[in-house]
Amino acid sequence: MPAAGIPATLAGMRRLLVLVSVLAGAAILVPAAFGADAVATLELGPNGASATKRFTLAGVHWQGTGRVVFRTRSLAGRWSGWRPAASEHEDGPDAGTREAKARGGWRLGSPWWVGPSDRIETRTIGRVSRVRAHLVWSPERRLEQRVPAATVAPAIVSRASWGANESIRRAPASYATSIRGVTIHHTAGTNNYSRAQAPAIVKGIQLFHVQSNGWNDIGYNFLVDRFGTVYEGRFGGVDRNVVGAHARGFNTGSVGIALIGTYGSTSPSAAAMDAVARLMAWRLDLAHVDPIGRTTAVSSGSERYGSGTRVLLRNVSGHRETGHTSCPGDLLFGRLNELATKARSIGLPKIFEPRIDEAESVFRFRARVSSTVPWVVTIKTAAGVQVAQQAGSGAAIDWTWDASAAPNGRYTWTISAGSALPATGPLRIAGTSVPLGIQATAAPQTITPNGDGLSDDAVLSYRLTAPANLTITVADVFGLTVATVVDRVWTGAAPRTATISGAALADGVYSIVLTARTATAPEVRHSVPLTVSRTLGLVSLAPATVSPNGDGRNDQLEVKFALTTSATVRARIVRDGSWVATLLKSTALGPGSHRLVWKGRALRDGSYTAVVEVTDAVTTIGMELPFVADSTAPTVEILDTRKLRIRVSEPVTLILLIDGKWQTREVRKAGVVNVPGAGSAARVRVVARDLAGNTSTPTVRVRRTK
Repeated sequence: MPAAGIPATLAGMRRLLVLVSVLAGAAILVPAAFGADAVATLELGPNGASATKRFTLAGVHWQGTGRVVFRTRSLAGRWSGWRPAASEHEDGPDAGTREAKARGGWRLGSPWWVGPSDRIETRTIGRVSRVRAHLVWSPERRLEQRVPAATVAPAIVSRASWGANESIRRAPASYATSIRGVTIHHTAGTNNYSRAQAPAIVKGIQLFHVQSNGWNDIGYNFLVDRFGTVYEGRFGGVDRNVVGAHARGFNTGSVGIALIGTYGSTSPSAAAMDAVARLMAWRLDLAHVDPIGRTTAVSSGSERYGSGTRVLLRNVSGHRETGHTSCPGDLLFGRLNELATKARSIGLPKIFEPRIDEAESVFRFRARVSSTVPWVVTIKTAAGVQVAQQAGSGAAIDWTWDASAAPNGRYTWTISAGSALPATGPLRIAGTSVPLGIQATAAPQTITPNGDGLSDDAVLSYRLTAPANLTITVADVFGLTVATVVDRVWTGAAPRTATISGAALADGVYSIVLTARTATAPEVRHSVPLTVSRTLGLVSLAPATVSPNGDGRNDQLEVKFALTTSATVRARIVRDGSWVATLLKSTALGPGSHRLVWKGRALRDGSYTAVVEVTDAVTTIGMELPFVADSTAPTVEILDTRKLRIRVSEPVTLILLIDGKWQTREVRKAGVVNVPGAGSAARVRVVARDLAGNTSTPTVRVRRTK
């Protein structure tokens, strides 16, 4: 009869039962302490004694033609099902290679993430002479998150604005590697302060904390007054993990937010509650922390919890939960769950608790999402070259990447989920080398080397991910080299440019070919398309600012271009990529100069592009000419005749008649302009004319005399 829990197909197999131990009956080949990330390799014998040593990932190697299955026991005492030691039996190096020979006759099992466990049991099928277990202790850890530049904070009064005394700070800011949550405080003191007094209270707290308490700076990371104004607290950056001095024993990894006032018998205002919720929503989203979650924190020593004590805390907790204090007051403390729930609802969706577990070049990425959305995990080299990606959908993200074949070096990982703020961080595979790759673009991709000074050459922008010998050539459609731009030049990883001249190239379709070589890496090639056509000559547009409103000034748009040979031409006006008007339908035109005049309907004020597209025997060439439509007359207002101060609505030419004398003045931006020397004028008349020729209504101001 087969043993309980073992598939019937294993009945009759030769049975080798081993309970792994480092106390008796097992030889430790690679000693390792299991207090931190560690790997232990154990030689298993037929009669090993049991022991409790923690591991989170297990793999089995063996010698012989048979097979091995194993199971593990969790720290809670539950045994897993039986797993094949080599679930992916076709994995591994090619037969006959040096890499395959390095195994020394051992058959390699797969790494299994088993979670925190303390025992392993193996059984063999067929001929197996030796078995080794590789046990890894790799506890979960939260990685430091980068803060994207696009992240927008709520309105925060800066230290400079509330008058922080930077000269009394005693030491530079210190930073935690990650944020686990928020600690809510009240500052104590009056609740009946005015809006104007609040900044002074903040500065007073700074002075007290530094000069009375002897602290480095103000203790809180943020302060909020009863009017809902948020103040920057401790120096070091509002979006960085600054370690404060607000919750003894639990400052590291905690953002301290203090409501100014006392909330034992007074309820916090609605404005203050809303501001705190929005502040937490932003700050915890940067750290990818779930406001309604819980986290175990380790005390560094406080009145309530001795050093090393593990304490389960809400991610939005009150000061009294870590120390012997009534802070933040009963009426605020009782509403922390409400605050956390509101913070979680602001700015959805969100990514929570991104983490990565690694063992022997196998990386497991996990995170939670606030709702079911599509998600993507992306791995890139330090140079930005994508090397792996996995997409999925759901509220849970869980993907394992086997990086054993990836070159050593530094990488970055990014977890994206819909419109949520992405989570990203560093990844390192032992060593410092990165794969050789090429990034390149050419602008423009179609050139017209006809000597008109416009698009005669292309600029190639390129970058190597690692230093290499580089060759840049131009090849025709048959792959034959027609020009050499760079010939075997040792090139570093810094961005570079090269000019591709079209003077010696006949009209046609080409490829710019970049080839990188090193002594150890395979040759790498990258191609960028290039088209050469001399059909379209110089293209021009006038005026640059058009005013098609029928007033006789700049009402029509004129486009001129030249053709060197017969071609089909189409011209149109677009705005933000959308068609607005047609200058010329697809029409066959002969060589020579051509002129298009558009007297179309009025355009909404804004920026537009005239696009001329020419199709010849080789390709279609598009030339874009930007212009501005402006049919709105400017406004002008005389503010003061004593000093002659005038307000204008846009850049204009001012035409002034001052006591019968004409003068003009160019104004380059909207706003108030002073006209010197005209302060004593009795009568002033002003007209403004913008770049499109639109003229304002005349404005007259007469100084009254007694």
